[in-house]
Amino acid sequence: MAKAILTFADIGVSVTVPAGTRIIEVSEKVGAGIVYGCRESDCGTCLTEVISGMENLSEPSPIERATLAEHKAGANMRLACQTLVLGDATIKPAI
Repeated sequence: MAKAILTFADIGVSVTVPAGTRIIEVSEKVGAGIVYGCRESDCGTCLTEVISGMENLSEPSPIERATLAEHKAGANMRLACQTLVLGDATIKPAI
C-alpha cells in the first residue's frame, strides 16, 4: 500500500499515513489544531491551509467546492474532513 507523509505545521509533527487517509482522521490522532463540527463538508470549521503538496491531495468534490466558495476560501484551502492524502503534504489549521 502506498504511503504519504502528512506534516502538521502548527504542531511540528509529521506522520506517515496510508494513501487515501482523510486529513481529519490523522489530525485527531496527533492532536493537531484542526477543529471540526459536522465532518460532512457542510459547516466549514475544518478549513485547512495547504502549505505544500496540494497536488498530492484528492480533488475537491462538488459539495466541498461549494463550502469553500461559501467561506470565500483561497485556492490553497481545503476541508480536512473531505480531503484525502495521496502523497506528501504540509498543512495547518486556517481557523
